[in-house]
Amino acid sequence: MQNLLEQLRGLDPNDPSRWPLAVRLGSVCLVFVLAAGIFSYLLAIKTQGPELTSAQAEEQTLLSELESKARKAVNLKIYTEQLKQMQDTFGTMLRQLPDKTEVPSLLVDISQTGIGAGLQEKLFQPGAEAKKDFYAELPIRIRLTGSYHAIGSFVSGIAALPRIVTLHDFHVVPVAGKGGSSDQLQIDLTAKTYRYLDDAEQAAIAAEQRKNKKNN
Repeated sequence: MQNLLEQLRGLDPNDPSRWPLAVRLGSVCLVFVLAAGIFSYLLAIKTQGPELTSAQAEEQTLLSELESKARKAVNLKIYTEQLKQMQDTFGTMLRQLPDKTEVPSLLVDISQTGIGAGLQEKLFQPGAEAKKDFYAELPIRIRLTGSYHAIGSFVSGIAALPRIVTLHDFHVVPVAGKGGSSDQLQIDLTAKTYRYLDDAEQAAIAAEQRKNKKNN
């Protein structure tokens, strides 16, 4: 081993022809192995480079999807709570809509609200129902006379009713007294109340809408 090391140290790198045969063969093999390794490496990069690029792009896409789904998962609880609040609010509003059997008593309540406020009822005329998707709208033409404060009490009383009643198209004029002046006012307005359509009525409306859509 000592002799081999001394021979290797004594080699002239500028004149390989004078190297021992074993060293020359080993050097050739080493160069061949290095060349083969470099060639294999370059060939692998050339053939698998596009696959690597595609895999990297797919990785970024999957990471983006994962991030998006993670954000949705974090917000899912918030969305669920908001949906529940909306459903509760909608349910509360539906409970304020009377059904067919309750509408007559609601009309009486509206009329009595005006009388109870100290107003004289000159006109109370329910109109034709207008059916929507899940409710019907019933307009009522009303004419009342009385003081300013009585009219204010009437409006407050309507707002306090347990059912939804909205007031529209206000028209207020003074009422002339015998002496030419009076503190009495006449108010003309349209009150609208609403009732919930039962399942049969909603089904009939849906069928009519499908029929009209088909005809058009």
